[in-house]
Amino acid sequence: MSPIIRSRGLSKTVPLAAPPGGGQVSQLAILQDIDIEIIPGEAVAIVGASGSGKSTLLGLLAGLDVPSAGKIEIDGNDLFSLDEDGRALLRARLLGFVFQSFQLLSALNALENVMLPLELAGIAGAAESAKAMLQRVGLGERLHHYPKYLSGGEQQRVALARAFVVKPKLLLADEPTGNLDAATGAAVIDLLFGLNAEAGTTLVLVTHDEALARRCGRIVRLAAGRVTN
Repeated sequence: MSPIIRSRGLSKTVPLAAPPGGGQVSQLAILQDIDIEIIPGEAVAIVGASGSGKSTLLGLLAGLDVPSAGKIEIDGNDLFSLDEDGRALLRARLLGFVFQSFQLLSALNALENVMLPLELAGIAGAAESAKAMLQRVGLGERLHHYPKYLSGGEQQRVALARAFVVKPKLLLADEPTGNLDAATGAAVIDLLFGLNAEAGTTLVLVTHDEALARRCGRIVRLAAGRVTN
């Protein structure tokens, strides 16, 4: 089976501030020579201490950032042979996202937030599909509530509904319980894994939580920008 994600020699460096009085600007290596393959249907956790490069790696896999070296293929597409618009179209077609900070649009209610990716993709029946997905995540009575009137756990469930409503091949989740208390976070994670199993989606999950990471089928460990396992 061909990988849905393949990276080769993936590196990311950023310039440090110039030394006082001038001189050569040094580089900070955030990621170095990352080789990863993930097959369709896998659930993979990326773990590491703060500053290890986890979120940077996820941003590169999504095409939201550009590497300093190396390449990434997503579902057979050479990600960085595409321009920014091309990468955006690929994300819209293949990817779903769940963020620590929910990233809901405050001016839209729950139903409208979930409808949005369907409408942007020109998919018919957006309202019906969004309503069904919100009912699936237990928010059938909260369709017309705006994010500020939803608890953190409810906001993250709206975010899950928004991610899964487009039936993505690949779901990228960045510390999805980071802003939630333990009990609420556990319920959200149970829902995430349940939805993922139902949809057969490939899951890449960034977390510092070892217990959460062990729920995935495989763990990729990062330290100082390198894969250590």
